[in-house]
Amino acid sequence: MTYLLSLDQGTTSSRAIIFNENAKPIAMHQIDIHQTYPQDGWVEQDPEEIWKSSLECCQQVIKKSQLSASNIAAMGITNQRETTIIWDRKTGIPIYPAIVWQDRRTAELCDQFVRTDLNSVIQQKTGLMFDPYFSATKILWILQHVPGARTRAEQGELAFGTVDSFLLWRFTSGKSHFTDATNASRTLLYNLAANCWDDDIINALNIPKNLLPSVLDNVANFGTTDPCFLGVPLQVSAMIGDQQGATVGQGCFSPGMVKATYGTGAFMLLNTGSEIVISKNKLLSTVAFRINGKSIYGLEGSIFSAGMIIKWLRDSLKLIKHSSESELLAKRIASTDGVYLVPAFTGLGAPYWNPHARAALFGLKGNSGVEQIVRAALEAVCYQTRDLFECMLSDGVPKIETLRVDGGMSINNWLLQFLSDILNLNVQRPVCIESSALGAAFLAGLQQGVFSSLENIAEHCESDASFQPHMLENERKQLYNGWKNAVERIII
Repeated sequence: MTYLLSLDQGTTSSRAIIFNENAKPIAMHQIDIHQTYPQDGWVEQDPEEIWKSSLECCQQVIKKSQLSASNIAAMGITNQRETTIIWDRKTGIPIYPAIVWQDRRTAELCDQFVRTDLNSVIQQKTGLMFDPYFSATKILWILQHVPGARTRAEQGELAFGTVDSFLLWRFTSGKSHFTDATNASRTLLYNLAANCWDDDIINALNIPKNLLPSVLDNVANFGTTDPCFLGVPLQVSAMIGDQQGATVGQGCFSPGMVKATYGTGAFMLLNTGSEIVISKNKLLSTVAFRINGKSIYGLEGSIFSAGMIIKWLRDSLKLIKHSSESELLAKRIASTDGVYLVPAFTGLGAPYWNPHARAALFGLKGNSGVEQIVRAALEAVCYQTRDLFECMLSDGVPKIETLRVDGGMSINNWLLQFLSDILNLNVQRPVCIESSALGAAFLAGLQQGVFSSLENIAEHCESDASFQPHMLENERKQLYNGWKNAVERIII
């Protein structure tokens, strides 16, 4: 039996899973990690905590599996995207905390760039737009605000990476400074058509190019782990951003196939094949995966708040003790009775792209209680998905027949039924909801010959449950119109 180690470093936790050659998980270890909020709209993490939790997860999952590292064919890494880390090339020590993808501190800087000619160039070349979400303006902020950072960067003393690059650097003891095409395509610096860093954009933003990692395919030899960490040198054979990893893990290999992942945020990604679709509705063009030098592209909508809404209900409001309670509470009532929650805790993502908006509850009445608020929180996730779905249809994509879902929230059957109802679409959940980790394992296995092709990988993607719409069209329309009215009231 051949085994594959997948490291999934996410926004709120690090986890490692060992899969066998039949794509079955045999052991998992997970460690929660912290976020800090130094100012309104700022979100940071400790890179050392990211590293130590990732390493411990890998060590512990090997121990749990009762395997030795020598039994593992290769390692794949999948990660929270856009989160930005800059570190010292000699010591490997970060010069500033990790600025998380949710962070909005560069909103004013992005507003300035939007008013320049560079704005249209960015969308055409990178498929993105000026927004604090992406890595480039985070890099600029660090270079501007950390004393000596720009000078050191220009002298080649510093390295930039998203979380994948930082972990790879650490695991290889500084020998590998690489990223993959999917993570690179989320920086604002990557030319989708040319499949490389764009020198014109890099120069226009005045970012020292020697900061940047080299870009490889998702399936490549990224380096070998230092034996001091896992006991033996282990080849890192795949790296991929978490949402693209879920696309692979769900077997969305043909144009028109679409998946939605519900983790801290929620992300809907449609495979557009070899065509780069530039959205007219503020969706993002991105690399879905790149293998053997050939890029397959995607159209993506990003929702900043999904699972974090439930975490807010649990940890900040203390309305629930466990996330699983949300499903039970939602089932107790027939409706929210007009209550809507717009979860713009760190602004709104697609299709609004408003970093200044903030969360709000609407429609509260004297008899509104915990059930209404919790159900409104779950419904908000589905309404935001409907926003993305409407944009994709407006962009002229072929009719979508099925939405494949995954991530921690997808265990909630009530949520998936309401999602099916509000979308009027078949919703399908896989057996393994850890699709990002599975995707990284699939790609590592592809590099090692464990899987022979993408078609062979698709054969291992199994469905667990399917949800069909039952809601009447008038009710669906009324509920969604109420959501749109609520969103309009918080747009600044």
